[in-house]
Amino acid sequence: MNNLLIPQSSSSPAIAADWSAGVISMKGDSYPENSFELFQPLIDWVETFLAKANRPLQLELELVYLNTSSIRSMMDIFDQMEVAHKKGQTVGARWSYEAANERVGQLAEEFREDCTFPFTIDVKS
Repeated sequence: MNNLLIPQSSSSPAIAADWSAGVISMKGDSYPENSFELFQPLIDWVETFLAKANRPLQLELELVYLNTSSIRSMMDIFDQMEVAHKKGQTVGARWSYEAANERVGQLAEEFREDCTFPFTIDVKS
């Protein structure tokens, strides 16, 4: 499988999925006009990785703002990771955000509450 690189735009985050390292990073704002179009390649990549790679997957997030449709897409990714975790696969997430952005901190906490896999939240001061 190939790596996935989606460049950052004014309304979408930079997304990099590294097959050999088992790491996905997402940085920036996410309020694209069509979040399905943006996130579907990543959702498909995660599904394939979890089915075929047989090694850990780590999600590294530095998201600043997410609109409702982006939140739904992130839920799809977390749901896939949750299913994999319940099957015994090693998955994890780390969400870093600026302390001044309480809203994204609350969102990260809400996602973490729904996940049983390791999910850390780092607050940058």
